[in-house]
Amino acid sequence: MRKMAAFVFPEFQTLDFFGPVELLAGFRDKIELVTVAKEADPVVSRHGQRICVDKTIAEATEYDLLFIPGGDSALNLAADDQVMDWIRTVAGQAEIVLAVCTGTIVLGQAGLLNGKRATTNKLDFNATVPLAPEVEWVKQARWVEDGKFFTSSGVSAGMDMALAVAARLFGRAQALEMAEGSEYEWHSDPSWAPFAASSGLV
Repeated sequence: MRKMAAFVFPEFQTLDFFGPVELLAGFRDKIELVTVAKEADPVVSRHGQRICVDKTIAEATEYDLLFIPGGDSALNLAADDQVMDWIRTVAGQAEIVLAVCTGTIVLGQAGLLNGKRATTNKLDFNATVPLAPEVEWVKQARWVEDGKFFTSSGVSAGMDMALAVAARLFGRAQALEMAEGSEYEWHSDPSWAPFAASSGLV
């Protein structure tokens, strides 16, 4: 059983979080989901849902997987030394680290992606990637896998990335079975990135 820390913060993007959680925590006999936040109070998403917190960052740092969703407010996390130190500590010992959208910028700002390939939201790509200039940002990518780091484009792209993580951990057949059970069409080609063109990146 692997333990996955899913970090939430005020105004997190709803599908960024719940899409990958649906697909990874769906492996209930293999992954234990732990919702983590800085404080113990319920955290309100961008769309108004309140999510309960299982652990605060002060309570634990030992997780097998670390997941960071995005949202415009994710860009504020770099100013919080406690949160950034927790992310660095957990990521340093985790088997896999995954992030969606601006969550990938947070990993970049933490220095965890320096010299590594990564991607992020295409609509905000040019505005956000300068915040982490040591990262090799990939424009034409639905998601990018570099070692233990999985990063994805915006919002729904996190679901494709999550299935790629499932395939790494449990095999492609089980990832496909999870996609089918969710009635989700998995875009399993990481270079499939139609929004790169529409956003003027390629």
